[in-house]
Amino acid sequence: MARGSIKFLYRGGVVELSNVGPNDTLLDWLRLDRGACGTKEGCAEGDCGACTVAIGTLRDSALAYEPVNSCIQLLGMIDGKELITVEDLSADDARLHPVQDAMLRHHGSQCGFCTPGIVMSLFTLYHGETSPDRGVVNDYLAGNLCRCTGYRPIVDAARDACSGAPNDRFSAGMAATVDTLAGLVDGEDVLIGDEASFFAAPATIEALAELCARHPDATLVSGATDVGLWITKQLRVLPKIIHLGRVAGLSDIRETDNGVHIGAGTTYAQAEPALSRIDPDLGELLRRIGAKQVRAAGTVGGNIANGSPIGDTPPALIALGAELHLRRGATARTMPLEEFFIDYGRQDRGPGEFVTGVDVPHLGPGEVFRCYKISKRFDQDISALLGAFKFTIEDGRVADARIAFGGMAATPKRAARAEAAIIGGKLSNERDWAAALAALGEDFRPIDDVRASAGYRLQTARALLEKVLHEAGGEASAATRVVGVRTGERGHVA
Repeated sequence: MARGSIKFLYRGGVVELSNVGPNDTLLDWLRLDRGACGTKEGCAEGDCGACTVAIGTLRDSALAYEPVNSCIQLLGMIDGKELITVEDLSADDARLHPVQDAMLRHHGSQCGFCTPGIVMSLFTLYHGETSPDRGVVNDYLAGNLCRCTGYRPIVDAARDACSGAPNDRFSAGMAATVDTLAGLVDGEDVLIGDEASFFAAPATIEALAELCARHPDATLVSGATDVGLWITKQLRVLPKIIHLGRVAGLSDIRETDNGVHIGAGTTYAQAEPALSRIDPDLGELLRRIGAKQVRAAGTVGGNIANGSPIGDTPPALIALGAELHLRRGATARTMPLEEFFIDYGRQDRGPGEFVTGVDVPHLGPGEVFRCYKISKRFDQDISALLGAFKFTIEDGRVADARIAFGGMAATPKRAARAEAAIIGGKLSNERDWAAALAALGEDFRPIDDVRASAGYRLQTARALLEKVLHEAGGEASAATRVVGVRTGERGHVA
């Protein structure tokens, strides 16, 4: 029997809710049910950060606080977690939290609408980093927009408040919180509703497979960073929601014989260290997917399964030769990731079938990888174009090539003609590159849209291919890298 309620920790006690609709958001529950109106609704799409709350999750017996956009976080998704809002930060004697106090002293707030979300992002920084530099602070604030104050006093407040180890009532009560959250891990499936309309959160892969087979029309939700907008912006009613966040093993990361396995439920934040070890460009790519709030919720599997032509991870994983794992009922299958994408909005996934994970190979001897994201804003923006390249270099020549682009076609796609044209070319001879650069015009017929024109996309794709050939030939420098040479440090991808 499935549990007909969700349970989570809120304001020191366990809250149990049995009246949870499939489309109910966490923000609406806070504001409309609990009257906790400090958390604001701004954009309703996870972009402005005014609705940011902190979610505490137990991982490997340790508690991690992460910022989440409550406007697109479904209420049912916080089962087994701790919820903290801006109203919860000050102590019982009304003393401000160190983050709030620093914001006050550094004049980090004016109109105040965005301030609660900023404070909650900095609360997670306070519990996540010790003495962060300005770059780390900016990374935490990238998902919080402020149009009154300007960011300098906010950054100053963050660096002041987070200059040492956390020392607040949450750190003092950490052991008790961990015990409470451990007690909420019961291994039960969650099912609230009936056969016609429900929110479900299975606990095992077998239960997920059975539920998907019985309800192939259900919407699968992992982080809701995409599906949440269907509800808040498109005003769609999704009667059947299956949440993947409680499925045991679906967010596992493990080493394989020749690479790393990333479970479909692995968030971008969880995947970043493992993918960075394959190549630092992958880590920087993930850092530029959304903001901290998005990366704490959005998943690699969701980015693949939704099949967006401008999804950031598929082109990079295709260039690396990743393999995708799917399951339908008791049947599992594996395919090259590039074969999963059929056409715009169409993937090779049958009714009731779901993605379970992706295997990403390590780079072999002589293999060089690069990926570059082009967007109007450097942080927290959708790609106009993403290029990913893997070359095998032997004696200064390109012995093999895998070139993939996002934003150039209806699906993430390899540039087969350009690959064939560059094989055998010398990295030291730019004349050997000409055929490959020209072939991109045969591989793609880009579209014009609000993010970029077709001409811009094609011209930029050629520039990226030329850029990577320079870098593969050992010319990585300030001439090819906007924010630093490629030495493995943060912020090294143009």
